[in-house]
Parts: sequence; structure tokens; C-alpha cells
Amino acid sequence: MDMLRGAQIAQAGLTEWRKLAQGLHARYVVDDFGAAARFVTAVGEAGGAIGHHPRVVVGRGHVDLELVTADAIYRDVEDTEHVVEWVTQQDVDLARRVTEIAAEHGLAADPASVSEMELGLDAAGSATVAPVWAALLTGDAESQGRGSPSDEVRDATGRVPNLWFDDLAADAVPGQRFHVEVYVAPEVAQQRVAAAVAAGGVVVDDTHAPGLTVVADQEGNRGIICADTSAPAEG
Repeated sequence: MDMLRGAQIAQAGLTEWRKLAQGLHARYVVDDFGAAARFVTAVGEAGGAIGHHPRVVVGRGHVDLELVTADAIYRDVEDTEHVVEWVTQQDVDLARRVTEIAAEHGLAADPASVSEMELGLDAAGSATVAPVWAALLTGDAESQGRGSPSDEVRDATGRVPNLWFDDLAADAVPGQRFHVEVYVAPEVAQQRVAAAVAAGGVVVDDTHAPGLTVVADQEGNRGIICADTSAPAEG
């Protein structure tokens, strides 16, 4: 099944869901664990009907869901097909059904509170170092390049954040190579950056804001606030 581009996802009008990193994310507010269990059971039945299920995390007062297809098809500029982990039409369809189920259970969505974290590493040769990180993070060599045409390390169980690699310039000076990327809903991206600045951080690159904003702490360590701006653009 073909992956969907950002504009296609935005056109679906999934007001209770946000595209973060590879998947669609939603949070629904629940009164107690029993309400969460009943909701998750209903979602499970809906997913079972089509053979596709979300990743689910039950927290105190909320249920978090992520929808992503493990074998989506991506075509590069040369029309070569790659199997990737990304959003497809089945995720959009199930997201709509989950929204209906939440309404049937009287649950409110809290889309602004969803978030996702990934790790980035600047490396001169990702193919060389990726096996080491695959072993350290997941213990599974198959996690290198899983769901990605690159050497990105992704754990099939979702236990650890994804790790992707950025090319290190040959003349790069020694410095920070690891950084975190925090994916948030577009409507709270500026608020998150402002909070970091208020805490003492400094914006060092907002060239691609609000989609990407690089913030450094007082010692120069950098992190990136990321937001998919497709939905607001289409809205």
C-alpha cells in the first residue's frame, strides 16, 4: 500500500489526530482505567475487522494511540520502490473509525498534547556505525534500516526511540553529535520553543520554523522542535 504524503494526510481532515514523525497520533481523555480498557477493546475490535491495529499506551487519565503501516511503499525520484514505515490509507481509515468510537464512548480528544521523540547522530559513515547502535539499542541487527531506505535504527517493539543518522561534514569541528528531536502538534510548537527559551535556552536556527526550530541550552547542547505543518497549510 502506498505511503501518503503530508498534503494527502492533511486533506483527510483528521481533526483529532496529528502527524508526528512516521505516524498518526491521538490522545483521548478517560476518567479511569475501566473506561480506557473499554475504549481500547472497542478499538481492537475495529482493527481486527481490517487486520490492522494501532500502538496503544494507557496512561493516567488518557489513552495514546499511534497509527502507522509497517510495509508502506515509498517511490524515490527514480521510481524505485522501498518498503518503509509510514502512514497509508488504512491508517487514515482506521483513524476515522477510532474517532467515531471515541465519540460513542463519550471521550474527548486532546490533540495538542501528543508528542514523539527521536534521536539523531551526526556520523561520517552511517553504514559502519549503525550496526553498533542497532545492537546497543535493540539487540537486533534487523532493526538497522527497518522501515526506512536509510540506515536508521528502528525497534520493532517501540521500546526505544528511533535513531537516524545525518551526514557529518568532512571538515566538521569536534562538538555535539547526538541530539534529540521532539515532535509536537503544530499548534503548540511555538509555545514549546518559547518555554525552552524562557528556561534559558537559545534559538540557534529557525530557518525552517515552525516545522523545525533548533534550540541550544546554556552549554551549547542542541535539540530540535519539529512539527508537521501540512495540516495547517491545508486547513
